[in-house]
Amino acid sequence: MSEITNSELDRRTVLRRAAAVGLAATPAAGLLGACVGGGSEEPATQATGAKSADNPLGIDPKSPVEIVIFDGGLGTKYATDVDTPMYKKKWPESEVKYSATQEIATTVQPRLNAGDAPDMINNSGAKMMDFGAIVAAGQAQDLTDLYAAPSFDIAGKTVAETLVPGTLEWGSYNGKPYAVNYSYTVFGMWYNAELFKKNNWTLPATWSDFTALCDKIKAAGIVPFGYAGANAAYYMVRALLTSAGKIGTEQVLKDIDNLKAGAWTAPAVLEAAKAWGEIGNKYLDKSFLGLKHTEVQLRQNQDKVAFYPCGSWLENEQAKDTPPTFKYAVAPYPSVTSADKLPAAALNAAAGEIYFASSKGKNPRGGMEYLRVMLSKAAATEFTKLTKSLTVVTGAADGVELSPGLTSANEALGKAGKDVFMGYLFDTWYKKLNDESLSAVNDLMFKGGDAQKFCDRMEAASQAVAKDSSVQKQTRS
Repeated sequence: MSEITNSELDRRTVLRRAAAVGLAATPAAGLLGACVGGGSEEPATQATGAKSADNPLGIDPKSPVEIVIFDGGLGTKYATDVDTPMYKKKWPESEVKYSATQEIATTVQPRLNAGDAPDMINNSGAKMMDFGAIVAAGQAQDLTDLYAAPSFDIAGKTVAETLVPGTLEWGSYNGKPYAVNYSYTVFGMWYNAELFKKNNWTLPATWSDFTALCDKIKAAGIVPFGYAGANAAYYMVRALLTSAGKIGTEQVLKDIDNLKAGAWTAPAVLEAAKAWGEIGNKYLDKSFLGLKHTEVQLRQNQDKVAFYPCGSWLENEQAKDTPPTFKYAVAPYPSVTSADKLPAAALNAAAGEIYFASSKGKNPRGGMEYLRVMLSKAAATEFTKLTKSLTVVTGAADGVELSPGLTSANEALGKAGKDVFMGYLFDTWYKKLNDESLSAVNDLMFKGGDAQKFCDRMEAASQAVAKDSSVQKQTRS
């Protein structure tokens, strides 16, 4: 790899800022999960074996392990073609029961509540489960033993020692790790570099540059900026709050996560909402409110949409629909004001894509062992090759030929330097607040909603959560 060296990532405060704050925001955080019950029982017996140097987690070598993978932007080949064969090679007498779904909550939540949980689950997508509730209900396995175990293929190091700093904390609640946030995602405005080159369009650094460019793009008969309101409003929430973070630093987002009174009506959030509301009113195709993400993404592949807010999994998700004339690239969100506290090059990047072992399954040790395989350097390298996404395994992408989109993301990280920030966590911590943000941002962008109304609405929702004693609170600093 060119830019993301071990030392480069080690120095990124984006990861260390995640320390002790709980789960990181995930690329797909529309939490539509069903209610989590706390009364499910563990199976009468759970598979275990004798711990040894060759079997550090003490799995039963003959017991089957069941995994459920989200079939989304990353695909499923990494699980079927890499992780599962590696697991089977290590434990040939263990059957790996595999399934994939686009509706994790619908498929898995009832089984969790019934005490019939799969052993390892990829919790992602628009219908992911409320993971905070899963942890609170005791349904997620404590992964301390996993991280303390020897690396699957790096001699002399524990699993934890092979990962980018902050990885454990990113998946922790109250100091205990419950999830592996596996993929490292760069967020921004994605575009076709070939289209921009053909039209001599220059990437905007300031908001006036942005709106001027949008005017040119609109005059060319192309929608300047778009996202799908039906199931991808969280892309727009991230865009708006990234702008707020650049205006006022990440402290603005920490205040939001901490349910601080006045956090949503703070000047930085209001300024960001005003700026993006203008984009919605002037440059967004209102019909996109009823479209799904793949529909808008296909339009972008057809050069009908210029800028699309998303994470670096986009290129892989659209691989089958991307013509040879389309070269994915990413641009940071432009500075909103001349007084922004972070530079135009500042980026939001984070570890996402939750994988966890169920504490209520028949084989939680097997679920952790499957995660240990995933966190091997060999598996992580193949993941990057297959998905065009980086992982949290240090050095796993060294020597890998990067795709155009990932090369662009890599270069953007290099230009951002120390100004890479993690973003926010409320979307994973507080389902009701997240749901409200999706509806509110759609109203702002598609229905001419004004910025003050957006901020007031979100402030009210935030304080309702803050005052709800039934909701377990999390904090970050």
